[in-house]
Amino acid sequence: MKILFYDAVNYDKESFDKELQNYEGIEITYQEIDISPKTVSLAAGYDAICAFVNSDLSAPVIDRLHEIGISLILLRCAGFNNVDLKKTEEYGMTVLRVPGYSPEAVAELAMTLALSVNRHLHKSYIRVRENNFSLVGLTGINFYQKTAGIVGTGKIGAAMCRICRGFGMRVIAYDMYPNKELDFVEYMSLEDVLKQSDLLSLHCPLTGETRHLINKDTIAMMKDDVVLVNTSRGGLVKTEDLIQGIRSKKFFGVGLDVYEEEGDNVFENREDELLEHSVTARLLSFPNVIVTSHQGFLTREALAAISRTTLQNALDYEQGTIDRVNLVEP
Repeated sequence: MKILFYDAVNYDKESFDKELQNYEGIEITYQEIDISPKTVSLAAGYDAICAFVNSDLSAPVIDRLHEIGISLILLRCAGFNNVDLKKTEEYGMTVLRVPGYSPEAVAELAMTLALSVNRHLHKSYIRVRENNFSLVGLTGINFYQKTAGIVGTGKIGAAMCRICRGFGMRVIAYDMYPNKELDFVEYMSLEDVLKQSDLLSLHCPLTGETRHLINKDTIAMMKDDVVLVNTSRGGLVKTEDLIQGIRSKKFFGVGLDVYEEEGDNVFENREDELLEHSVTARLLSFPNVIVTSHQGFLTREALAAISRTTLQNALDYEQGTIDRVNLVEP
């Protein structure tokens, strides 16, 4: 099987090449550019393509993939909201993903963001490098005996629940399907979670129902001085409303590994550009906001798991033994 990898960077190549030694009959070609209507033709002659979380797998791209004979789309990520599933179903194309590469990796970054913005590490780090040892403006809050609200308790949300419990926090959660293994978690309505949380962490998928879950109305329900963290999908938060909430001093701190405008920024070096009209630039202007570049998955263990599952998905497809847990269906 010949697979073309789009949007491949050094850590992808290193991780997949290492795992590839265990999979005979699979040949990978890496392309640094991402898939788009202009670059989809590069996949001609391949059996499958492998794309990432922000790759363009819209209807025009799916149409062209079908025309050149691609029947398998491998996603080396958990999210699939960037795929036009109606089109893939129409053409009988198979879409396979990596739903559970390392829940702990993402949850650990979520807590890292919460702790960092709470204790102002982004500010103190820069100060000390400039020989400024003042503590003014660096006062944080204890998480111990505070309430952590987790929205979505799948594998990543469950890992976050366990981390928060380890910090001595009361853990409450909202999920349409409560996780029975989390016997220490108090499940309640979304409104109650919003009202009671000192730390609010988002771990739910982006769907039509969850888009802009965090908006001016839900922000109004939150406690004053809440810490908000989003490591799930940028579209869960309506950015303009979040900015208004930050300006009105609703939040003690905000930590974002994902955000609505990330498509043009994520994984790219734009240090020589001016983001004059960018919502991202507005977020970065606030002293109590930390934004990272969608790096929740970026641990050695997670990359190894992503590589193994993706290659196994390709092998299973070829052998007709697809793991339905990894199968993306409309």
